[in-house]
Amino acid sequence: MAANRESAWVVTALILVAIAYLSLVLFIPTANVFVQAFSKGIGPLLENMKSPDFLNAVRLTFIIALISVPINTVFGLCAAWLIARKQFRGRAFVISILDVPFSVSPVVAGLMIVLLYGRNGWFGPFLEQIGVKVIFALPGMILATAFVTLPFVAREVIPVLEETGADQEEAARTLGASGWQTFWRVTLPNIRWGLLYGVLLTNARAMGEFGAVSVVSGNIIGKTQTLPLYVEEAYKQYQTEAAFSAAILLALLALVTLVLKEILERKTRIKDVDEEA
Repeated sequence: MAANRESAWVVTALILVAIAYLSLVLFIPTANVFVQAFSKGIGPLLENMKSPDFLNAVRLTFIIALISVPINTVFGLCAAWLIARKQFRGRAFVISILDVPFSVSPVVAGLMIVLLYGRNGWFGPFLEQIGVKVIFALPGMILATAFVTLPFVAREVIPVLEETGADQEEAARTLGASGWQTFWRVTLPNIRWGLLYGVLLTNARAMGEFGAVSVVSGNIIGKTQTLPLYVEEAYKQYQTEAAFSAAILLALLALVTLVLKEILERKTRIKDVDEEA
């Protein structure tokens, strides 16, 4: 009995510590953003959201996500299938390369792109000669976002492919299915929840990326400013209402991502239970 009481006390203490920690680093800061944003009513908030600079930041954020997410989805699918289905020399090295964006600082990633595509970079003179501008323009921002969001889809799909194995795919090919039919009717249904989860994470990171995009974009107001850059610039200029308006939108986008993630996890769990039954 004494041991049970001690165990219950330890569990309660750990839960309280976890709640206090989450409150300090997550709940209270998030709640404060909403309190500050609505402190003067919803009118100023809506007015800030109508400003041209804010609308341009929203437009640019969505354009970058709409381009970088599909690119990394296709790349992640190809890389995951190759790593999970093929045994080749250097496989472990390729897996390690996939994790580079996780370990490299986004600011360093942006600097690498500047040193490569900038005016004095390796490709700079050639790009200038053909009239293509990468740094301080949309192509550089897409490159930076694609770099930092590269591993998410592959990292989510690889474990699913390894767990399901290749038996069903080999059976489909034995029955005469083509490569595309095997992928569409066998592989994709098996990995769909993992794939969607990876796409959600990629999209969330693409919309919220700050460091790498800040380095390559130059943070030019109304031209190369995404929502995270808009928040930082508005706050530095003491335009707190505008900063909190953009922060609210980013928070709502993150909330939508979390809801979709929870739905996908529930569907995955239901699927696992059905298969075990």
